[in-house]
Amino acid sequence: MRLTLLLSLLLVTLAPAQTIKPADVDAAKFPNLQAAFDAVPVSGGIVRLPPGRFEITEPLLIKTEDTRVVGAGAATCLVNLNQEGKPALVLRPPTLDKDKKARLWRVQLADFRIMGQEKSGDGVFAEGIQEIYLKGMSIDHNGGHGIHLLDCPEDPRIADCILTYNKLCGIEIVGCHDIVVNANHFEENLDALHCTDSFNLCMNGNNIDDHLRHGVVIENTYGSVVSGNMIEECNGTAIILDRDCYGITLSSNVIAHHLEGGIDLRDAHGCAISANTFVLAHRFSVRVSKDSGRNTISANQFCNTYIGGGLEKRPAKGATPMFIDEGTGVLLEGASHCTISGNTFSGLSTAAVWSTAACRGLLITNNLCTDCGRKAPAGTAWINVGKPEASIIKDNLTEP
Repeated sequence: MRLTLLLSLLLVTLAPAQTIKPADVDAAKFPNLQAAFDAVPVSGGIVRLPPGRFEITEPLLIKTEDTRVVGAGAATCLVNLNQEGKPALVLRPPTLDKDKKARLWRVQLADFRIMGQEKSGDGVFAEGIQEIYLKGMSIDHNGGHGIHLLDCPEDPRIADCILTYNKLCGIEIVGCHDIVVNANHFEENLDALHCTDSFNLCMNGNNIDDHLRHGVVIENTYGSVVSGNMIEECNGTAIILDRDCYGITLSSNVIAHHLEGGIDLRDAHGCAISANTFVLAHRFSVRVSKDSGRNTISANQFCNTYIGGGLEKRPAKGATPMFIDEGTGVLLEGASHCTISGNTFSGLSTAAVWSTAACRGLLITNNLCTDCGRKAPAGTAWINVGKPEASIIKDNLTEP
């Protein structure tokens, strides 16, 4: 009896493991897209979307990990006709409502279009997805955000996507970390990107144009870099740091033609603003509030549309602000412990650096200022910060 039991246990041990193979799902063979997504086993797989226009009135749900959904480029178009603000595509663990720690790993979307309308919701809503990856997506005209990541903490990546004409943000990120947003196009969303309650955002090489309000808004986030981006023509401000931001570098961006301003440090500490080009910022190029301190502003170019030979590309007056020449400098609104060094200020309507409230701990040195204060009252100093406490202001070259 005992020998028989031992032999049975040995046979079970030696038997090959029973595994569920990942699926290769051709969505064209299913009655609808949701049926194709439901055909993916728990082990994951790939869902291939054919070319075509697929109209939906309820969200499509992806609930398996290790799953890749790939289309035929813009020829594959999901059209969200929902009138109740629901997303087109939802990525979410099926047990999340009962288990707040539930997660899905490695869900990927690639090479298809999601189009909404004013009353629909987000293009993509993802919650509780680890290592999510979106590449080559076209997401436009949605009534909510283009892409909305909520509590997708581990290594989210968004690359080579185009996000246009969405009613809210092109990308909304909440509660994520080690984030890569690289080489995307943003056009005429309300704002391009929000990153909130997160850390380690790496946002590089994106083109951000014509936004109805702001470009990049970062709140309660640290240890991040925004560099090498082209940010143009926002009706508000290009980059905002607010609500306990710290340890962030904003570098090597071209920040051009914003009706409000370039970079606004509303509540930011220990940040570096360097090697950016500010042109045609109408109220300020950099603003530092009383709630911000210990920041460095260095090696930036602040300029207007001067092209040499006494010529400027845009006129001094025009039908709208977007069509006139303008240049602004650094506005300090009670800032403390701020280094402003090695910048070039030229062709500005404002002073190079000016304050509207008492500041403290300023180091303003080795800046070049020429042709500043064009619209300032006669006699206004180009470094116009009064006599701040515990400060050094010297060795700046100001040449008319």
